[in-house]
Amino acid sequence: MMNSELPEDHQRRTLRERLEVIQVRTEKASSWRDAAEPLRSLINREGYVPISARLAGEDLEFLSEARDELLNFAELGIRLLDLHQPRDAGGITSDANNPILRCRSCMWRWPCPTFRAMAEAFSFREPGGRGPGRDSPADTEPEAGAEFDAGGDAGGDSG
Repeated sequence: MMNSELPEDHQRRTLRERLEVIQVRTEKASSWRDAAEPLRSLINREGYVPISARLAGEDLEFLSEARDELLNFAELGIRLLDLHQPRDAGGITSDANNPILRCRSCMWRWPCPTFRAMAEAFSFREPGGRGPGRDSPADTEPEAGAEFDAGGDAGGDSG
């Protein structure tokens, strides 16, 4: 009998908490849509608002839409996380404490490529840095089925 109710692993819990923090913080933030509009008239010939921050027209466009777009991305991340979660594959294993897991949505071995991409994309980053930081879900030890490689071949059967 397959057990589809597995305890949530640390990596999924950390990623969900990160997305929920982004969502709550974004919901509390004020939209810049109305505030950015009067600044558009201040854009000079070089394309900047002449204040110490040097806001370009593209900056104002970004700021005016950022709150709504970030809310949409956070919601998408949470919904994908709900879809892509581990379940017991139900096979015979020599280690009953570490059953073979598959994603309940795409059936790849767990962690599936979608979850791994999300963990990397929504990872905590060093301030000003481009890569994952120390607390990144992507930096934690891989869970069962982590033999997935960047080529996408390992465990990728869908049956």
